[in-house]
Amino acid sequence: MGIIKPMEMLQQAASSLLGIRLSSGQLDALHRYEQELLTWNARFNLTAIRDSEGIRVKHFLDSLTCSLVMRDLAPTRLIDIGTGAGFPGIPLKIIYPAMRLTLVESVGKKAAFCRHIVRELRLDGVDVVHGRAEEVGQLPAHREKYDWAVARAVASLPVLAEYLLPLVRVGGRALAQKGESGPAEAQDSGRALQLLGGRLNQLVKVQLPGVVEDRFLVVMDKIAATPGQYPRRPGTPSKNPLIKSGAV
Repeated sequence: MGIIKPMEMLQQAASSLLGIRLSSGQLDALHRYEQELLTWNARFNLTAIRDSEGIRVKHFLDSLTCSLVMRDLAPTRLIDIGTGAGFPGIPLKIIYPAMRLTLVESVGKKAAFCRHIVRELRLDGVDVVHGRAEEVGQLPAHREKYDWAVARAVASLPVLAEYLLPLVRVGGRALAQKGESGPAEAQDSGRALQLLGGRLNQLVKVQLPGVVEDRFLVVMDKIAATPGQYPRRPGTPSKNPLIKSGAV
């Protein structure tokens, strides 16, 4: 019980905000995850959040809010783009243990941490890919293979759509976790979604305890196959986003 007690706030918030009842095993896994992140952060500066309370709210709870929009399409196969230290993918794997998870991260030390925590928590069915989203999106092993493609605070929404939608099967969904700019970015993404075979599904506002800024879950449906030229070469989506009339 001593290990789980520090996680009581997270347990209560997950229950009241998300309707998730975290088991003692899940709380233990999250506590070990937190301790490993604190240890690695002291050496490698994996994330800007360096205190336990911040990790529990701004990493763990924030990641778990994705479940709010996954209840009518259970994530059996999910890919997390620009996962950093494993968010939101690994917390979602902890609450969806049968889910197959792919974590994509371009920074070597962050990918190494993800591999380490997957081993530490003995998580089955998790692959860590050290690479760029634009490259992974063109690989047959990943292209249009996932129920869900998710990303958190990686890029603007038109750019994220080009990273995510090529990875999602038709009938699947992409999810971008955004801050206060989420609604405005969603409005600017119409052209990108149309070109990529997507459509805006919903925009869900999320309020985290103790966090002033509103958060938004931007959900996109995959309604048609993504043309083969997308995603474009590494660096091109961010330099020339599909919001621009000349971007092709």
